[in-house]
Amino acid sequence: MNIHEYQAKAVLKEFGVPVSRGVPVLDVAQAEAAANELGGPLWVVKSQIHAGGRGKGKFKEAAAGEKGGVRLARSVDEVKTFVQQMMGNTLVTIQTGPAGKQVNRIYVEDGSDIEKEFYLSALVDRETSRVAFVVSTEGGMDIEEVAHSTPEKIHTFSVDPATGVMPHHGRTVAKALGLSGDLAKQASKLIGQLYAAFVAKDMAMLEINPLIVTPQGQLKCLDAKISFDSNSLYRHPEIMALRDESEEDAKEIEASKHDLAYIALEGSIGCMVNGAGLAMATLDIIKLYGESPANFLDVGGGATEEKVTAAFQIITSDPSVKGILVNIFGGIMKCDVIARGVLAAVKAVGLQVPLVVRLEGTNVEEGKQIILDSGLNVIPADDLDDAAQKIVKAVKEAA
Repeated sequence: MNIHEYQAKAVLKEFGVPVSRGVPVLDVAQAEAAANELGGPLWVVKSQIHAGGRGKGKFKEAAAGEKGGVRLARSVDEVKTFVQQMMGNTLVTIQTGPAGKQVNRIYVEDGSDIEKEFYLSALVDRETSRVAFVVSTEGGMDIEEVAHSTPEKIHTFSVDPATGVMPHHGRTVAKALGLSGDLAKQASKLIGQLYAAFVAKDMAMLEINPLIVTPQGQLKCLDAKISFDSNSLYRHPEIMALRDESEEDAKEIEASKHDLAYIALEGSIGCMVNGAGLAMATLDIIKLYGESPANFLDVGGGATEEKVTAAFQIITSDPSVKGILVNIFGGIMKCDVIARGVLAAVKAVGLQVPLVVRLEGTNVEEGKQIILDSGLNVIPADDLDDAAQKIVKAVKEAA
């Protein structure tokens, strides 16, 4: 689960992390009050969407002006103007894709003088099963570009969970960023604070870009991006309360209600599969035969008929879906349960696009017979390769 920048900074502030003062606003009147409260003389007006690259982004609407989604204001009137231009308009960044995201809230923050900019992030390193930190002197830039062009400027290290952050971690960061004296001490303290926040809140990723040095010799987190491990949210109702469903795909929200692993993609073939590995293989083979998947959907090993029906309804609610491939290998999941769920869903929502069903495993013959006896226009397949070719062919013929 992702949260907005202003929410991320509030979470970090609980752990003593140095951040700028700021106020989230929903309209121009609130923006004026926030600007007066902060006092100026420099304010930063930041669009709040779940995507990076806001500063370099562009609004679709001419009324939003030509500047990006992060702007410097030097008067209260300018703050109000920027908020009026941004609010309700669609911001397109490198991470949103061409569709962009609508700006529904804005963060008005104290401006900061910047002497140096750094990059710092923490994430779960699955190879070592530890929290790993990534630091670079190239703050304010896309870290992917830095990794591609100047990989020697990126430094990484992991933290042993048995010891937590130790003094040598702080020295590693200070050396990587070229900090000494009091700034080195601040860096060491900051790493400890960020690690404590990361572990305590079950974060999956924490990114500070940029981490700045002010002319007064203070480290400050000028931006913050946090995502949380969704499997741990039951332990953090205070984090769950920060969820902004307007930033999420409606189909993904519906899927989460039925405990379905669903991710919307940009293709034309809807997929319902059991098992993440088999689902990935299904997406790959659809691409191999010339089409693109419209989603990743794993119904899991113990899906009920109701769960399968919900999954099918979610797939068919996507107008970009021109065909559906059901690919089930029955182990714990029984093929007859899948077959009944598919038929129940077809009867509930109708079938307007080609449907290919490949079943294998437990109760496979019963499952195939249920589909055969239904009288529905369902295309059977013998294996995954056969299924992929048939759905791609059906979609192309229907186009």
